[in-house]
Amino acid sequence: MNARTEPAEKESDSIARPPLLSEFLLVTGLFLVYKVGRQLAAGHTGEALHNARRVWDLERTLHLPDEATVQSALLHGDVLVHLANTYYATVHFPATLGFLVWLYLRRPAHYRWARRVLAAVTAAALVLPFTFPLAPPRMLTATGMEDTARVYGPSVYGPPSSDHLSNQFAAMPSLHFAWALMVAIGLIAATRSRWRWLWLLHPAATLLVIVGTANHYWLDAIVATAMLGLALALIHRPHHRAGPASRGTRRYTPKQHVLVGAGR
Repeated sequence: MNARTEPAEKESDSIARPPLLSEFLLVTGLFLVYKVGRQLAAGHTGEALHNARRVWDLERTLHLPDEATVQSALLHGDVLVHLANTYYATVHFPATLGFLVWLYLRRPAHYRWARRVLAAVTAAALVLPFTFPLAPPRMLTATGMEDTARVYGPSVYGPPSSDHLSNQFAAMPSLHFAWALMVAIGLIAATRSRWRWLWLLHPAATLLVIVGTANHYWLDAIVATAMLGLALALIHRPHHRAGPASRGTRRYTPKQHVLVGAGR
C-alpha cells in the first residue's frame, strides 16, 4: 500500500506547487520591502536613543538578564566573537531563503503557509520603526557594551550618519529572531524526523548572537516572538496525512488518492 500511494503523494505535491516565476517575484519583493521599508523609517536619532534608554530601564525593572553578560561570554576569545559577528552578518537571509526554497520544492502546502506568515510578520515589523525608533544596545552608552562587529569584524553596518543601506534605529522587533524562529517552526511542522526539534538551535543561536553582538535587546526578541505568535494564530498551517512511508517526512495526499491506492 505504501508503494501504491507514493506516486499520488508526489503528484499532489506537484499540483499544489505555485508558479515559480510569481513566487520568485513575490519572495524577492518581500526582501526588497524589508530593506526599503527600513530605509524609509531611518533617522530620528534623538528619539531612538531616548527610546533605547527607556527599553534598557524597563528590562532592568523586569529583572531581565543583562545583555552585557552574554557579550562578556563572547569576548572570552577573538574566535568566538568573530564567529558570532559572522553568524549575524551571513546566516539571516540565506537561511530564510534556503528554508523557503526547500519548502517550495518538497512541501508546497507548507511553503504557502510559511510565506504568508513571514510576509505578515515582516509587514507588521516595518510599522514599528516609524512609531517607535530604537537604537541598538551598541549605541547606548549606559549598556557598557561594545560594537563587536566594528571592533572584531565582519560588520554589515557603517556609521549611522552615512549608512544609506539600512536603518540602524529599527532594533525592535528583531526580524533576525522572528525569521529564525519561523524557520525552525516551519521545518518542525513540515517534517517528522525524530531530530527535527534540533532546528530550534537556529533561533537559540540567533538570539545569543543578536544580543551578544549588542545589536538587539531581549525585548526586541520578545516582541518579535509575540508578533510571530499572532501571525501563526491567524494563518493556520495545512493539515497532513502521514502514513508508514512518510516516517521521516510529511506528504500531502488527497483522500481520493488514498482510497484508490488502497483498493488496488
